[in-house]
Amino acid sequence: MRRSDRLMALAAAWIFAPGCSRAPSFDILGSFFPAWMVCLALGLLITVTGRWLLLRLRIPVALPVLTYPCLAALCTFLLWLAFFR
Repeated sequence: MRRSDRLMALAAAWIFAPGCSRAPSFDILGSFFPAWMVCLALGLLITVTGRWLLLRLRIPVALPVLTYPCLAALCTFLLWLAFFR
């Protein structure tokens, strides 16, 4: 292995290693769950509540096949950003 290859590998390890320092997790009934899974569950719950509210107020949704998954992703990512960044 050439010296420049070793230096590149060392630089890559030095850059990407801090991402492994902390993995947020929650203790739920004795089992640890990753934070993204908790955010996903809450995002889905918020989406279901939003769908119920839209149906209750009789607001039509143009493309529900695209709207609800995008709303779930939006809620999940916003929860992640609000609590873990």
